[in-house]
Amino acid sequence: MNLRPILLSLAAMLLLPAALLAQSGELPLKANDRVSISIGGIPDSEVAQISKVYTISDNGSVNLLYIGEVRAAGMKPSTLQRTIEQTYIAREIYTRPTVTVSTDDSAATARMVYVISGCAKNGPIPWNSGMTILKAVGAAGGFTPFAKPSKTKLLRNGVTTEVNLKDISANPARDIKLEPEDQIIVPE
Repeated sequence: MNLRPILLSLAAMLLLPAALLAQSGELPLKANDRVSISIGGIPDSEVAQISKVYTISDNGSVNLLYIGEVRAAGMKPSTLQRTIEQTYIAREIYTRPTVTVSTDDSAATARMVYVISGCAKNGPIPWNSGMTILKAVGAAGGFTPFAKPSKTKLLRNGVTTEVNLKDISANPARDIKLEPEDQIIVPE
């Protein structure tokens, strides 16, 4: 019996949920993010007391009516939504609450990538889900005359990767998608 097709099918089934989560585009929340929380399925007199914009505290939580502190940092908005609903139900406060959590993408809470050197306008650049390393360099005004794009470094989560931006600009299909807090260093 050939086990290879069975193992490949099993591996695909295990990886599918991770791939779907990655495609959802939701980023984990962090302290000082602003989230809009709205609730339905509860008495009208209490909707306005809960449905509003909250800033995630430095300790990573939001303080909600009747249930108090709810951990939010590190969760994706959809996970926070389910947690709030389940907490209200588990504590027998509401029987069928419907919670919606969305992020406030204002400049104060925007995720950033950082161009450290080698570009006309080094510094933070607002991140978006389609941002690539070449787009970030373009947003930073392009390379300076002394930049060495072939020796660019990408710092992500404490790991440094050398990237040849000359090769990528010759073949844009190899462009690297950026994540919030990535740092790009183009030596001069």
